[in-house]
Amino acid sequence: MKVVIRADASAAIGSGHVMRCLTLAGQLRKNQGADVVFVMRELPGNLIELAEREGFSVLILPRAEKNDALQGYEKWLTVPVEQDAAETLSAVRQYVGMADRLVVDSYALDYRWESLLRPVVREIMAIDDLADRRHDCDILLDQNFYLDRDSRYQGLVPEHCRLLLGPEHALLREEFYEAKKHLRRRDGRIKNILVFYGGSDLTDETSKAVRALALVHEEAARTMGRTAGGLQENFTVDVIVGQSNLRRKEVERLCSRYDFVSYHCQVRNMAEFMNKADLMLGAGGSTTWERLFLQLPALVTAIADNQVQGCRDCSQAGLIEYLGLAEDVTSELLAAAVRKKLFAR
Repeated sequence: MKVVIRADASAAIGSGHVMRCLTLAGQLRKNQGADVVFVMRELPGNLIELAEREGFSVLILPRAEKNDALQGYEKWLTVPVEQDAAETLSAVRQYVGMADRLVVDSYALDYRWESLLRPVVREIMAIDDLADRRHDCDILLDQNFYLDRDSRYQGLVPEHCRLLLGPEHALLREEFYEAKKHLRRRDGRIKNILVFYGGSDLTDETSKAVRALALVHEEAARTMGRTAGGLQENFTVDVIVGQSNLRRKEVERLCSRYDFVSYHCQVRNMAEFMNKADLMLGAGGSTTWERLFLQLPALVTAIADNQVQGCRDCSQAGLIEYLGLAEDVTSELLAAAVRKKLFAR
């Protein structure tokens, strides 16, 4: 089975699209013996080397010159849709031939791109969570929780398209299933807090969270008293950033100010960190399902407009504690939310 996956990562796009496609690729290779090839554009902050380290071949599309005429998500693509389709088609024809399945995960690509790739693929699978454009696909995966999920894609996909909707179809790496077998029982005390706002964190929520936690940690140290069980412990913090985070050096310097904070970059054991934590400060998106799978409570910020509805719907269903859109979530608000959790007992 030959599978081609078209996905990109960059400082603007983030790492989520490529990371979930790597998870899918790993499962296809393990369970179906698939020969998986990625098609990725050479963008600043790409994860091409990561895909190659995972043992996958990558067909690299050339870096494009800045094009001010591009609008919306096409800016992330850096080229017009038709150009990306032509370059992808040429690469697949030359190095793969006919593929059994094409997986496309990009907010910039729609039915126009997919229809142009039909000559070199037998089946197209689209991964989406916006439901804002038409697709020419045979399978559509949207792993997110939405209150209107059963009607979101009406009129946007062909009648024959198989819809895989909801968290029951979430793409989780094998490490999460292993961690689930050894899930730590939490007792309600917050001894470790995990901070992760995605691979890029363009709005620098990480620094905001570290400052909030430093404030709360100092307050806790001042107010800690002796209890029946002995001296109450303060909490520690693990901060994780991605390689595509352009502020990672500044975040590292900020973390180094505090002896209770540990800094980590581009980890390969996220499930281990989640299992260790008692509370997480993080973003919406695919990490939501990793947290929920490991029963990790979280204070969630939407770091992009396209995360807002999902966060609101998850909050309404009681799945997460949603604080709001990044521009509205201050260090003071974060500190108050953590304080409430910390002293709830």
